[in-house]
This record gives sequence, C-alpha cells and structure tokens, in this order.
Amino acid sequence: MPATTPRYRGRFAPSPTGPLHFGSLIAAIGSYLQARSQRGEWLVRMEDLDPPREQPGAAATILRTLERYGFEWDGAVLYQSRRHEAYLDTLEQLRREGYSYRCNCSRKQIGEEARRCGLPPGVYPGSCRTAAIGEHQRHTIRLLAPETVIGFDDGVQGHFSQQLAREVGDFVLRRADGLFAYQLAVVVDDAFQGITEVVRGSDLLDNTPRQIALQRSLGLRTPGYLHLPVVLNARGEKLSKQTFAPALDETRPLPALWQGLAFLGQRPIPELLQGDISSFWRWAVEHWHRDLIPRKLDSPLKGAHGNPD
Repeated sequence: MPATTPRYRGRFAPSPTGPLHFGSLIAAIGSYLQARSQRGEWLVRMEDLDPPREQPGAAATILRTLERYGFEWDGAVLYQSRRHEAYLDTLEQLRREGYSYRCNCSRKQIGEEARRCGLPPGVYPGSCRTAAIGEHQRHTIRLLAPETVIGFDDGVQGHFSQQLAREVGDFVLRRADGLFAYQLAVVVDDAFQGITEVVRGSDLLDNTPRQIALQRSLGLRTPGYLHLPVVLNARGEKLSKQTFAPALDETRPLPALWQGLAFLGQRPIPELLQGDISSFWRWAVEHWHRDLIPRKLDSPLKGAHGNPD
C-alpha cells in the first residue's frame, strides 16, 4: 500500500534579537500563504538559542506584531531554548554512529590549514578528524561532511547543489561556548514538528545542503524547500537588525502587508488598502501563486506606496 502524503505543514521561525522588520515580514507572508493556500498548518518557532544576541522582551513583541498583522498560527509556539535535551540526544546519536567528532582548532589554525590544503577561505579542512580531544577540553562538535554532491530542487530558485567537503567542510553542530548551532537545531525541530516544506529567505539557500546532509545522517525525511528573495535597503544591504532595519508599524499593518505581497510578485489590488485585515488575508490566500514569486536571490525595496516601515 503506497505511503500517504503528509498534510502540508509550514513554519515561521524568527530569532528574538529585536522586533520584526519588513524583511522578516516577507518570510512570514510567504510561509503563511504557502500553508494556507494548501489548507495546511502554519507553526511559529522562536529560535532563542543565542542569549548574548537576544533582546529582552523581543519574543513577546514578535508574537504581538504577528497577531496585529493578522497571522494565525496553529498550536503552541515552540521555543528552542526549551529543547536542549533533544539536541543533546541528537549529538549523542551522531557521536555513537560515527558522524561527528570534537574539534579544538582556532580560527587562525583553520585559515592557515585551509590555505595549505588549497581550500577556499573559511572551509574547514578536517584537521581534528582523527585527533583525540577529551570531553573536558574546550571544543566544538562538527559533522563529517560527505564527499558527494548534495543537491535539491528549490520551489523558487530551481536546482541548487554543493560539494560540502570542498565548499564548506565539516561544519559545527555545537559551538565551543556550549551553544547549539543553527544547523543542528533547525534540522531537529523541523523533524520534530513534522514540517513538510521550509519557506524562508534566499540568504539561507546555501545552508540547505548542510541540513540535508544532517538529515541523512540522522535518517530523517527531507522536507521541500522554497527560498524567497530577500529585501535590500537603499545601500544594497539585506534588511536586518544589523543594518538597522526599522521595526514594523503595528498601528498600520495593511500598507506593509500590501507591499509585501507586491514584493513577492502577487499583484495585490489597490482596494485591499481600503479594507480590513481579514479581507486582505482572504484575498491573499485565494490569489496566492507560487509561480509569480520572482526567481532572484535579492531585490531592492520599491513600490508606489514607498517604504512601509
């Protein structure tokens, strides 16, 4: 008997390092409409794994902004800060099955060894693969990168592939300061939540082969992927908290939502700006077409209504 196709389940996973901005909104809109247009579920996950970078109260602010913009999520919000046991169990599984190892190389050592081996800057050359590093020594934990090419067909960007060993190297799963790396947490939690498709910004496109490699090492199903163009500011920089992107205006959600749809190629009608949030989302779900999303990695913020922030 053939296996049944799982119900669509998507997610939005912000980091609480500050309030949502227009770039964050694009990822939220795209993931939400992909899910709702297929009568699927949309989950919210808070990626609060890096306390030094987090802003007090940011998680609550993000959830409040999502509510005021009319987003409705399914189930309880998942906080990664409460998932440490699951990550530790996963690291133990990888260690036991020979997929990971400890590394105590410094950045300088990595750079020097990469140059000596003829690898691009930043690519880890596997220096500690056979080293005997004790549990109580300061160390990172790395995944053994496969020598094979890992590729996938993205829902917007088309086919993308990497030869991880040459282009990335053995990548970090747990940092030397004890914090869990994004690559580990995202794979474990996408599997835990049953995510069938990951919709996010194209700045994470080249992270995906690493995540697929980790999924294969753990025997996990690989979800579909859809990478949206990221928003650039007037200086050509990605909109982010680091480039001082202004927070979304919670008192005027419709102009930002309208421009978000336009940025994603969805051709929203002007009348949506005169309606309410509920009518906006009804129209957006009914008229969502993935094939209209621009197939480019980034785009400047333009539009007749100016900067929604």
